Amino acid sequence: MSSKEITQVFATYKKARTTFANSVAELVKQPRHIEAMIQQETGVLDLLRPLLLDTDPSVQQNAALALGRLANYSPQLAEKIVASEIVPQLVASILKNNKYYQRHAAFVLRAIAKHGPRLAQAVVDSGAVDALVKCLDEFDPLVKESAAYAIGNISMHSPELAQICVDQGCVGLLLTCAQQPEQTLKKVAISSLANICSHTPELAQAVVDAEGIPVITPLILNPVVKRQACQCLAFIAKHSVELAELVVEGEIFPKIFALLQDPEDEIVRKNAASCIMQVSKHNPELAALIVNAGGLPAIVDYVSNAEGDNKLPGIMILGFIAAFQETMATAVIKAKSVQPLGNALSPSYSDHLRAAAAWSLGQIGRHTSEHAKAVAEANILTLLNEAFLDDKASEDLKSKSKRALKAIIQKCTYLDALNPLLSEKAPQSILKYVVKQFEALLPDDVEAKKRFVQSKGLQKLQLIKTDEEALQESIKFINNLYPDELVKYYTPGYDKELLQKIDE
Repeated sequence: MSSKEITQVFATYKKARTTFANSVAELVKQPRHIEAMIQQETGVLDLLRPLLLDTDPSVQQNAALALGRLANYSPQLAEKIVASEIVPQLVASILKNNKYYQRHAAFVLRAIAKHGPRLAQAVVDSGAVDALVKCLDEFDPLVKESAAYAIGNISMHSPELAQICVDQGCVGLLLTCAQQPEQTLKKVAISSLANICSHTPELAQAVVDAEGIPVITPLILNPVVKRQACQCLAFIAKHSVELAELVVEGEIFPKIFALLQDPEDEIVRKNAASCIMQVSKHNPELAALIVNAGGLPAIVDYVSNAEGDNKLPGIMILGFIAAFQETMATAVIKAKSVQPLGNALSPSYSDHLRAAAAWSLGQIGRHTSEHAKAVAEANILTLLNEAFLDDKASEDLKSKSKRALKAIIQKCTYLDALNPLLSEKAPQSILKYVVKQFEALLPDDVEAKKRFVQSKGLQKLQLIKTDEEALQESIKFINNLYPDELVKYYTPGYDKELLQKIDE
């Protein structure tokens, strides 16, 4: 055999490897092709594995790309890749190869890690975090991006995994990536930082200590990164008063309020609301900053216009602010929040959302009679009572509706709103508070006593049957405010008694 023929044999083999790696990488773009490979038991993983060590860089890169797409497809395939011991091989070679291989190798690691904490731990156990952190310091922005993505997918699962990434020095490099001109790199870096911050105060503090807030806060105005920036700041602010104050010192108010009406991205609106919510919940001072910065109208608009459960952070903001002080509850009322919150009690929404709305309305109405009246005038007591009586409602919704009813009723002097709750069918756990309010308010108000009769309140009172002594005493007290003849007139069966007397 001539040297030319020998060369031709190896050239043919190289071409076959190249064609195979390229073809598989293209095929696995389509889920149906992956399913076909699985069903036909092609042994694709065993065939791709040796190609990661191929002498031809393009074969290596396409083999890694194909493995990444396979791992990304399902947890089961990711498990098989881990079981095939491909990951240590990838990690060992990631820093020894060119930027194209590094991108694809990091893609494999990120695709495996995304599926759950156990697979992410397998990636960590292979020594991948150290290699990925070093990739963050590479010159090529796409290598940085792929590595940042992988670190985010590892750290999102648990505090322990996130801490491993932090201990390897990823935070400072991710912040550096967030300051690079490439917009996608910024986005991925901030998203990974958000995953780290989400777990514990200590992890959020690690980002703050690395001067993260001055880097992140300006990005809420970046059209590409604002979604991730708002989420990251929310995760920092949620952990403590101190961290929330640092977020506020980053001068997010009033700029972030404009994002509640972002015209293009519903998730930007939700993440902005979540960030404001995490700030508002801690203390009166932080809540007052939101009010004083003019945020309430934008928050109320957000609650009115958001779809479904996306309303939740806005509803919670209003409840948190109103809970702290009478003056802030008044500000919440003046921002015309009561009706949108009442609308959120509709059975068309999830019980989780309805429970939040009930809680927030309770926080608004519980302070004084004026607060209670503002809530009651919007027919909120009836809506809360309907939620409480809904057989299909969750226990949380029932509980929060009951507590809100109790809190508002005990402050309510607006008798016209209390009257619809005065019913023999009403639960006595609510009825006792309603009757108690009438007992307290009727004696000193002649006009109220007249209206109580005219609105059939006295008649409904006679229909209530109870074994509860306190409720019986309250009913007796109210009856004693009226002439016996009037009370008898509205007592069930009195007409028959009267007819019997006529017959006699």
